Amino acid sequence: MEIKIQSIHFDATEKLQAFIEKKVAKLEKTFEDIQKVEVQLKVVKPASALNKETSVTATVPGNTLFVEKTCDTFEEGVDQCVDSLKVQLTKFKEKLRNR
Repeated sequence: MEIKIQSIHFDATEKLQAFIEKKVAKLEKTFEDIQKVEVQLKVVKPASALNKETSVTATVPGNTLFVEKTCDTFEEGVDQCVDSLKVQLTKFKEKLRNR
């Protein structure tokens, strides 16, 4: 699985990137055939509460799953995105099994 992290309007720290890679790697437990995961981090101006947008796109055979969350911190956003993606991957896996 290839993990690509894009930080828009700021530079992501090594610590944040390591956190994202660790969280996203756990998605493989839910669905093994994930080809690519793209994580986009964006700071929305003006600097207010809930100004960190996190979007995660997971490419699986025959489909692309997308989740976007807006939170106070990127860590919280990544957590929520990964949780939502786990649900989507589980549903996708069930669909494949039923064919």
